Amino acid sequence: MKYRREIDGLRAVAVLPVILFHAGFSIFSGGYVGVDVFFVISGYLITSILINELEQDKFSIAGFYERRARRILPALFFVMLACLPFAYMWMTPSELKNFGQSLVAVVFFGSNILFWKESGYFASDAELKPLLHTWSLAVEEQYYIIFPIFLLLAWRFGRKKVFWSVVGIAIISLLLAERGWRQEPSANFYLAPTRAWELLAGSICAFLTVGKTQRANNWLAGAGLGLIVFAIFLYDEQTPFPSVYALVPVVGTSLIILFAAQGTWVGKLLSMRGFVGIGLISYSAYLWHQPLFAFARVRSLTEPSHMLMGSLALAALLLAWASWHFVEKPFRNRANPLLHTRARVFAFSGVAGLAFVAIGLAGHFGNGFEGRLNKETLRYVGAETDRAAQDCHFGASKPVPPQPVASCLFPDGAGNVDVLLIGDSHDVAISQVMGEELRARGIGYYNNSYSGCPPIRGLRRYDQSLKHKCPEFNAAVYDYAADADISTVVLTARHALYLNGSRFDNGEGGVELDNPITTDLDGRTNSEWDDPARRNRVLAAYEADIRVLAQNFEVVLVYPIPEAGWNVVNYAFKNQHFNNADPTLTTSYDTYRARTQDVNALFDRLVEELPNIHGARVHDVLCNKKSGRCLNADAEGIYYYDDDHLSNTGTRLVAPVIVEAIENAIAR
Repeated sequence: MKYRREIDGLRAVAVLPVILFHAGFSIFSGGYVGVDVFFVISGYLITSILINELEQDKFSIAGFYERRARRILPALFFVMLACLPFAYMWMTPSELKNFGQSLVAVVFFGSNILFWKESGYFASDAELKPLLHTWSLAVEEQYYIIFPIFLLLAWRFGRKKVFWSVVGIAIISLLLAERGWRQEPSANFYLAPTRAWELLAGSICAFLTVGKTQRANNWLAGAGLGLIVFAIFLYDEQTPFPSVYALVPVVGTSLIILFAAQGTWVGKLLSMRGFVGIGLISYSAYLWHQPLFAFARVRSLTEPSHMLMGSLALAALLLAWASWHFVEKPFRNRANPLLHTRARVFAFSGVAGLAFVAIGLAGHFGNGFEGRLNKETLRYVGAETDRAAQDCHFGASKPVPPQPVASCLFPDGAGNVDVLLIGDSHDVAISQVMGEELRARGIGYYNNSYSGCPPIRGLRRYDQSLKHKCPEFNAAVYDYAADADISTVVLTARHALYLNGSRFDNGEGGVELDNPITTDLDGRTNSEWDDPARRNRVLAAYEADIRVLAQNFEVVLVYPIPEAGWNVVNYAFKNQHFNNADPTLTTSYDTYRARTQDVNALFDRLVEELPNIHGARVHDVLCNKKSGRCLNADAEGIYYYDDDHLSNTGTRLVAPVIVEAIENAIAR
């Protein structure tokens, strides 16, 4: 196969935006599409080789996998090895346990499945996973387990029929992706069936070019580059992906492959020494960047600065050159006396893989090697599990349950209850301690919560998949409460998030990295999270539905629980582990007030106007007006188990305020 310098240059266009996106530079908001560019390039190059070998009757499955092992495994294993000491030194037991699981998954090229099960790609905890980026390697290798065998079996029917079969499969995969982002966005992002069309797009390019004269077209090649640049700078984390939106970078890459011959300006641009040089080391650069960024975030108390992340991006390129020169090239060289035979390549791969599997399993079953930590540090880490059970918590992964759920009726499951506790994950966070307090007072209650769902009828989350049934859940629970003659409803949720849309930044380095969210009236279209009109609609819906609820129930409004911004458990762990420092951690009360002023003002007004609406001002317990600080942790305990949910210890501080409001409501 003839070497094409511009393809190596295109690799540079793929890898640099990915690195800068993961470094946190918001201008590269769609930099993640670089992975899609890589997929197309990979599909093109591998299929070109396979077609040439099939046409010359030289194809060998064993030979194919030997080349893949030489190309992929040495640098991958080297980077994994480099991660081990930092993971051991810096990670909490739960983080290290998860890291151990990822070591095993990477070896078996199943990390995309693992990370799909754990969380979304754009979730805040994803930034702390050193091997998160290996999901794309897993997709490629899963593809290459099947695709060469498919070609080998189908080739007897002729190249033309195989080509149209590939086109048909690609269309089906794209249609699955378009459906998948609506139904299962995380699975859609990570799994091979909805990514295969991108690799197949490269394969289609190979069928169109192998054995034919390369075509040159300045306009089409320029359009291809323009499409990629468009996606890099104008897409963001809220763009449905992969979907028809992914056609933009995929078609752009395909146009460059098909039409950016050396005579075109795009071909000349991408063939420049700088682009080609970065392209040659792009695989190693891709491998290095995520561990560097993840460990910087693991080690830092707050979100690392742009200067540090930019320096690490440069370090990724320097390390990439070193591993390309000293690891990739020697192992790909068949003259290497250590690996000059296929058997030795497979033996090396198997032994190294088994070693990482053993280490990963040891980390998993050894509870993240928690014996390496002193008792004081372990006490702080233990707050990760100081949280309520999730048995009465529902979400998009579960169907809306028929009401009532008998196991969520307390104390006897018979439905003889006075109080409904409803809300989102902030409700379930306080539910265990609240249940203890209510049972101690002989108050029967029913607890039901739904993830990411404000307990206000008429609102829907538009950033969620169609499986997120918030309006349906609220309607079913409130209908049951009315039929069961429940007297009091208690509303607990992350109200400020639903109103503002933006994630929390405490102004002191604690920045929640998850996507903004879009809550709006059910049935609306084209909602944007930062639209002031949307915000006004949500606030009006809050007031309207609370007033309607007050016509049928005593209503207890739990005021917004102060958000922390940083992961409180991790911060306390790091402060003690690295600095041997006191765990006291606070955030600004003024920041809380600014974040919640409209919600709190509405709650204040409703409590004042309507005698059957009662307020539980939990922030009065957690925040000190004189010092101007809100408590996250101190020597007495860790009061959050992450960056915004109260631990059971934290709930015990605020429970008396909520219980008092409930008792006042029942007394009416």
